Amino acid sequence: MKAIFFEEHGGPEILKYADLPDPEPGPGEALVRVKAVALNHLDIWIRRGWKGLKLEMPHVSGSDIAGEIVKVNAPNSQFIDGSRVIINPGIITSEDQWTRNGEDSVSPGYKVLGEQRRGGMAELVTVPAANLFKIPEGISFTQAAAPILVGMTCWRMLFGKANLKVGETVLIVGAGGGVNSHCILFAKAAGCTVYALTSSREKKARALELGADEVINYKTTPDWAVEVLKLTKGLGVDLVVDNVGEVTMPQSLRAVTRGGRIVTVGNTSGHKIVYDNRLVFTKQVSILGSTMGSRQDFIDSMQFLWSRNLAPVIDRVEPLSEGIKMLQYLERGEQFGKIVLTP
Repeated sequence: MKAIFFEEHGGPEILKYADLPDPEPGPGEALVRVKAVALNHLDIWIRRGWKGLKLEMPHVSGSDIAGEIVKVNAPNSQFIDGSRVIINPGIITSEDQWTRNGEDSVSPGYKVLGEQRRGGMAELVTVPAANLFKIPEGISFTQAAAPILVGMTCWRMLFGKANLKVGETVLIVGAGGGVNSHCILFAKAAGCTVYALTSSREKKARALELGADEVINYKTTPDWAVEVLKLTKGLGVDLVVDNVGEVTMPQSLRAVTRGGRIVTVGNTSGHKIVYDNRLVFTKQVSILGSTMGSRQDFIDSMQFLWSRNLAPVIDRVEPLSEGIKMLQYLERGEQFGKIVLTP
C-alpha cells in the first residue's frame, strides 16, 4: 500500500511517500480502506517527537479516518465488508477508575490512533472494531473525516470541561486552525456570542462566514485584549479558548471576565507560559485543560454536527501523494480549517 511515513523523528524532510506492506487485522480489529484522512497539528508534533514517545518505526500518523471496511476480525461485529465508516481515534486499552466514570481521555491507558499506533495516512489501516461508526447517508467521506478529532476535542473542551452555556461570550484565540474554526461553529450553534482573533483579511472573512460576531486582526491590533474589553463594555468574555499558549496567555487573562474560564487543548506557540498570577486569583479565573474526549464525546459531537447540518470547515482536499506538501502547508499555518487527503 502507499503511505506517508517516517522512520526517525525530525523535520519535514524525513517524511516519505512510498510503499509499505499491507496490514492485517488482529483479533477484535477491522481492516479499513482509507477514503479520506484529515491532518492535525498532532501529526507534526509526533513527527518531531518528544521525550518518552516510543513508536514502532516506520510510523504512519493520521487520526481522522473515513473509509470502507475490507474485513472484520471480530465475530460479534455489526459491520460487514463494504460498510462506510468513520473511526473514533481514541482507543481504550484498559479499564480503570477514569474509563468507568466516562473520562476515557484522562486514563493512562488511553491511546490515540495515529499517535501511539499507526494511523490513516495510507491506503489501508487496522483499527479496533469497537471504534467503528457508520457514516449516515448523504455524508461524503471527506465531510465525515474532517471533523473527527477536532469535533470531539471541541465538544469536550467547550461543553464537558468549560461548561459553556447559551448566551455566554466566547473568545477564540487564533481562528484558522481546525480545532478553533470548529469552536466557532459549535459555540455559535450553542447560542453564544463569539469573538475571534485572526492574522489576515482573508481569515477574518472566513471566520465571519462561520458565524463569528466580531473578528480582530491580532497583527494590526497587537493589544487585542484591550479591544475585547471595549467590545464587551469593560467586562471581558466568559470563556477564552487559548490553544496558542506561550505568546497569548498573558492577554487571555486580561480579556477574560471576573469569574471566567480559560480552556486549552494545546500550545502552538510554546508551552513555557509566564503570566501575572495576580490576575488569576484576584479575578478568580479558572484555567482548564482538556485533551481529546470520551467515546460519548465522539458520538455527541458527530451527532451535533450532522443533526444541525453544520458543514465541517475544510481548507482544501488533495490526493495522498500531495500529503507531504500539505503537512508543510499546515506547519506554516496558512490554512483555515481542515486539510483532507484522499488516497
